[in-house]
Amino acid sequence: MNLRFTKMHGLGNDFMVIDGISQSLPETGVPFSADEIRRLGDRHFGVGFDQMLIVQPARSAGADFRYRILNADGSEVSQCGNGARCFARFVRDHGLTDKAEIVVETAAGQMTLAVTDDEQVTVDMGAPRWAPEAIPLIAKGEQDTYFLVAGSNAYEVGAVGLGNPHCTLLVENVDTAPVETVGPLLESHEQFPERVNVGFMQIVSRNEIRLRVYERGAGETLACGSGACAAVVIGQRRGFLDQDVTVHLPGGTLQIRYDGQGGIRMTGPASHVYDGSINVTAAV
Repeated sequence: MNLRFTKMHGLGNDFMVIDGISQSLPETGVPFSADEIRRLGDRHFGVGFDQMLIVQPARSAGADFRYRILNADGSEVSQCGNGARCFARFVRDHGLTDKAEIVVETAAGQMTLAVTDDEQVTVDMGAPRWAPEAIPLIAKGEQDTYFLVAGSNAYEVGAVGLGNPHCTLLVENVDTAPVETVGPLLESHEQFPERVNVGFMQIVSRNEIRLRVYERGAGETLACGSGACAAVVIGQRRGFLDQDVTVHLPGGTLQIRYDGQGGIRMTGPASHVYDGSINVTAAV
């Protein structure tokens, strides 16, 4: 089948966004095989992306849309902050809604996306989940930090669930942080049964951090919205950060606000790259 798509990015975290409302796609199950997703995600032979986003009709009352998130390796995840911002811009740009406040269903529950006057998008990422079973993390009890043994080294991390599991390490300098080596070690650590996104956080001040993220199923990306939220709330829990924090990622900057109540608010841009079409094989 010939499939129309839009290439977008949020601070360099890039997406293949597919309109599953005006195009015929299965509403149950993953529309494409893992092999087909990997082919499309390949940066030499396909479209190239960190994640594929699929827009679908809402299933529950009060929601405007449903969307699914598929990693470039074919695995499905529940949450993606940069993807949520791109989703909000996509449905408005393509005439699927003219609302400035959009409620969407994800595998992690409903989230609200608000488009600002300057076309920034604010996402309510929901409340952090600290209980180990909610992350999920295999641990004896809830703690501010956990020690993960990998090889001959032990790593002190904070851990939180934001629809996806996250852990964050403190580093002196993100430029020299061992993202390429430690990232994959912790991503697949046995204490995280669903794998984990690994953040490397450098604290600049109480209102500013630098961050690199090794994402499960995608490797290091230029930006990770939920990873930025995770780093901030972990830094707050440990007493290092205030409620309003600027997060500098390799692809750009996000503003994160969390006052300890309700959901974490993330604000940042969403950029259109191009529209295209490609022949794909749908899953049977």
